[in-house]
Parts: sequence; structure tokens; C-alpha cells
Amino acid sequence: MKKKITSTLTVIIFLILTILFLSGADRVLSIKTGHGIRQARDMYAQPGDTIDVVFMGSSHIHVNVNTALLWEKYGMAAYDYSAAEQPLWLTYYYLQEICKYQQPKLVVLDLYCPAAFKDDYQYTWLEDNLLGVRFSLNKLKMLYVACEPDKYQDYFPSMVRYHNRFTRLTEEDWEYLTMSKHERAAYKGYTPYYMTEAQEEPDLTMEYSGDITVKSEIYLQKIIDYTKDNDIDLFLIVAPYPTTDAHELVYNRVHEIADRNDVPFNSTNYFYDHMNLDFETDFNDPSHLNYSGSCKFTEYLGQEILNRFDIPNRHGDARYESWDRHAEKIRTETEELGFEPY
Repeated sequence: MKKKITSTLTVIIFLILTILFLSGADRVLSIKTGHGIRQARDMYAQPGDTIDVVFMGSSHIHVNVNTALLWEKYGMAAYDYSAAEQPLWLTYYYLQEICKYQQPKLVVLDLYCPAAFKDDYQYTWLEDNLLGVRFSLNKLKMLYVACEPDKYQDYFPSMVRYHNRFTRLTEEDWEYLTMSKHERAAYKGYTPYYMTEAQEEPDLTMEYSGDITVKSEIYLQKIIDYTKDNDIDLFLIVAPYPTTDAHELVYNRVHEIADRNDVPFNSTNYFYDHMNLDFETDFNDPSHLNYSGSCKFTEYLGQEILNRFDIPNRHGDARYESWDRHAEKIRTETEELGFEPY
């Protein structure tokens, strides 16, 4: 009997050590980008049921929406849960994923991707959309809808994407291994850009609507239905950038869908002056705002949200101290780079 107990304990200890080793190896070897992987991965480190506003969509969210500013000016507990070039079918499953751990009062969804990308399978940034999400049935559904069957083995299991990174590890990889959940909670998805590239302000004249793909329209409706079924407010937006007539065609169709479902929609490309947005100084590239532009847009967006929805001010609540640490981190980063804090 004693031998049997010893043998059983040995097996248990071996399994525990194996799990710890694989978990550690995964944290070291995994790819860590601010283009979606960290946004997804560190969502799991957020204190339960503290995110009131979740911003979703493409990099137009995590580059342009300054969650530190929203906290400091409005006490808004917000998180940028987005990924580069994220199609709406992945946003739909991201929404279900975050609702396993949080009870957001409001989802703010940017609609850039259905205007810019038309393929039913979009592989350029798929890695950044998938690798930060925990394994679950929900993730398998994401894989099913995001890529063709002959490509499943390229993305599942996740380690096939980074198992050989041991020769290219950086200091950041080792820091992430020892980073506590408490430390990771101070990350809220915001990834500011600091370059400046002048852009030409567009002249918006498109009056027609259309050109949204069938797949995008189906999943936009699914997102609308999911938020209604779960008593979550939804706000559809287009973050500012030098848009085109081809893109405006899609946004006009989105506006029709929003009106049909009684969902508010704001294409902020019609409100550059309201934001005091300067096309000479406030863009990082033709698609993204820089830090200065993100502050102007975020202040405008924060006011829009507060005017439309009942979002609490969480200042002074100890459960939200990670947002204080987040704001301090962004402030320190910007000052070190020579930028004026908001």
C-alpha cells in the first residue's frame, strides 16, 4: 500500500512539474505583440467584472483609443480588446470570450475592417488575432470561421507558431515569464504610436451605400443580437483616418443597419473640427493617429460616450487601482519620449 501511495504521489508530482514547465515555456516562447496578442492575453489578468467599457475592432482601436486618458479625465474603466485587421467574425467570438470574465456595460465597435478588407479568410494578421486567446471551444470556433480547413494545422495548437523561438528570445520574453498577474493587470490594451506623418484631409461626398460583404453583414448582425440578448449597450463608430469614397460606401450601409436595429452609430470622420484634429501633426501614418491625435480623438469619444450612456466614474474605488497604475505607466512612457502628457 505504501508503495502504491508513493507511486501515485510521484505521478502527481511529475504531472504538476510538467504542467508548470509547459506553462513557463509557453509564456517565454509565445509571441508578444501589441497588435492583438497582449490585448487578448492580458485581458485574463484584469480583475473580474471591472471593465465597464470594452473597445473592439482593429488597430484603429488600440492605437487610437487612449484608455489612460479615459481613466484620468472621466474615471472610465475601459479596455482596448482589439487586434490588427480584425474581421467581424473574430470580433464576435472575442465578445463572447471577454463576457466569460467581465460584464461590460458598453461595447464600442470600430467598423474599419469590413470597409477595408473583403476576403472571407484574412491571414495577414490572423496570428495576432488568435495567439493571445486561451484554448477553449470558443477558440476552436474562431479557428473554424477564420481559416480554411487545410490551414488549421498552421495555427493549432498555438505553439506551432512559436515553438522554435528559443534562439530568438529577447529581454521582454524573460520579463513576461516573471511578470505577476497584478503587474499585467496594469496593461489596458492601448498601444500609442509616436511618429508624425502629414495626411491629406478627405472630402466626403459619398451618398450611396453598399459593398459590405455577406459574411461581414452576417457577423455584424450577430454582434448586435448578442449585445441585445445580454443587456449590453452597443455603440458603432468609425475612428478618424483619411477615409475614401469606397470606404464611405460601406459605412453608409453600416449606418442603415444600425438604424434598423436602433443602435447608435458615429462615423467620426465627419467631426474632425470637433476634435480639433490636425492632419499635419496628428497622424502616425495613413491609417493611424499618433499619440497627440489619439488624445484629441479619445477626449471627443469619451464625451460622446458619457452623453449617450450611463457609465460610472470609478475614481476612488480600490478595485480599480490597476487603472491608476496604467495611467501612470502611459504618462511616464510619453514623458520619457519627450511628449506632453494629456
